[in-house]
Amino acid sequence: MRKRISRIAPVQLGKVCAVLYAIFSIPIAVIMAIAASFAPQHSGMSFGFIVAMPVFYVVFGFVFMAIGALIYNLVAKWVGGVEYVTEEVSDA
Repeated sequence: MRKRISRIAPVQLGKVCAVLYAIFSIPIAVIMAIAASFAPQHSGMSFGFIVAMPVFYVVFGFVFMAIGALIYNLVAKWVGGVEYVTEEVSDA
């Protein structure tokens, strides 16, 4: 069965992506903090930046994905949405 995505809710996509970016960026920030603790004092990587990085990921992830959804909605009006195929799967 062919289906088409004709519209994406910008705020909902922004929320989902913000959570995903938080999940991805927090472990990276922890690894960077551990690595920075072993670096010389003037390594250029401040702990303030490491703490702020996940916040930036979340905020910018939300904003840019919401903008992306708005642009997708405009383009989908002109050329049609993305088509995909689904199939029934039996649980047997």
